[in-house]
Amino acid sequence: MNQESTIASSLSCADDYDPNSMPVPKAREVIARFLTPVTTIERVAVRDALGRVLAQEVVSPVDVPSNDNSAMDGYAVRHADLRNDARVTLKIIGSSFAGAPHQGRLNAGEAVRIMTGGVVPPGADTIVMQEHVEAKDDQVTIGGGHKLGQNLRKAGEDLRRGQPALRRGQTIRPAETGLIASLGIAEVSVYRRLRVAFFSTGDELVSIGSPLGEGQIYDSNRYTIHGMLTRMGFEIIDMGVVRDDPKLLEAAFREAAQVADVVITSGGVSVGEADFVKDLLNSLGEVVFWKIAMKPGRPLAYGKIGKAHFFGLPGNPASVMVTFYQFVRDALLRLSGRDPIDPLPSFRVPCTSTLKKAPGRTEFQRGILSRDESGNLSVRVTGEQGSGILRSMSEANCFIILPTEQGNVTPGTMVEVQVLEGVV
Repeated sequence: MNQESTIASSLSCADDYDPNSMPVPKAREVIARFLTPVTTIERVAVRDALGRVLAQEVVSPVDVPSNDNSAMDGYAVRHADLRNDARVTLKIIGSSFAGAPHQGRLNAGEAVRIMTGGVVPPGADTIVMQEHVEAKDDQVTIGGGHKLGQNLRKAGEDLRRGQPALRRGQTIRPAETGLIASLGIAEVSVYRRLRVAFFSTGDELVSIGSPLGEGQIYDSNRYTIHGMLTRMGFEIIDMGVVRDDPKLLEAAFREAAQVADVVITSGGVSVGEADFVKDLLNSLGEVVFWKIAMKPGRPLAYGKIGKAHFFGLPGNPASVMVTFYQFVRDALLRLSGRDPIDPLPSFRVPCTSTLKKAPGRTEFQRGILSRDESGNLSVRVTGEQGSGILRSMSEANCFIILPTEQGNVTPGTMVEVQVLEGVV
């Protein structure tokens, strides 16, 4: 039996390993043990690199900036010509614009009119803002109180030639594309995109555009998962809806595991007559755990199908999003080569709602974080917190995290919130 087929056995000796009710922190720890990032490297143009993960550090081939230049519109002078206790008058001998530097050296008693970004002429060591001078004809009068080197950006102040500008494992955002372009670099090395296949399971599911029969519902989970994966920039494979038929499910799992690094399903991992997923996975691969001590999202499965990672998300819409952001998101980022992983930001604020909570499991209630007229932050729940209420996620901008030992919450209690704005 190979190592991949016995991953759960490596955990079975742990005192707190319980695949029937895995605590949230333990589940995150277990998943992280088996994540090996992609290693295939591609060269892409800077314009195509947005959202990709750097496979090699980017080293600056030049000093940035390449010359001493001015941070202000004003006059380039020699600090030795200025006086703290009196005004001095200097002769203006020329101008320096960005891209059109002054030709020649600055000597004693001279000044050069300079614009922001203009190259500082040799001999000058200080920039005096134009608001602090009096200029007339070819002369400029400057008062006291100016510091040596003020308003002057030194060559290499941002980056030195040969200095790493961006680290391996860093995600390329708009700022990074601009930084790379500022170095004159046209292409970068990135890891290939992570491939993620997903499908929904259930005879009750109907695709949008078709009429609903008795007991049927529209398949919203595939659209939610598609949106979350698209925002993360992965290569996604939508395999549609797979009926609750063992042969169809087996074929779907085999196909997904052959073409993807990660397989995600929604529905089919809870206890019930038609839930074939668990048995199939045990025959095709291995399930490490299938229940989490949390609400919503208790029926959550993680395992391997060959080399592909598997996440079996619950069928209820809100549970799908909660479990994705609490477990799947970080796993996908790690697998894509990103390092370090930025956790969703969290902090403590007073809660203005009464929250019902039984000790024994972690809860992720959907909340609305807001600021009052005095600037103080507080949080309230979105309303009903049923796992089937997708509207609770649409209205939320945060999770209210209630730890395992937490009981009911009364208004005014400090609670931990995890910000979702810009993530969900």
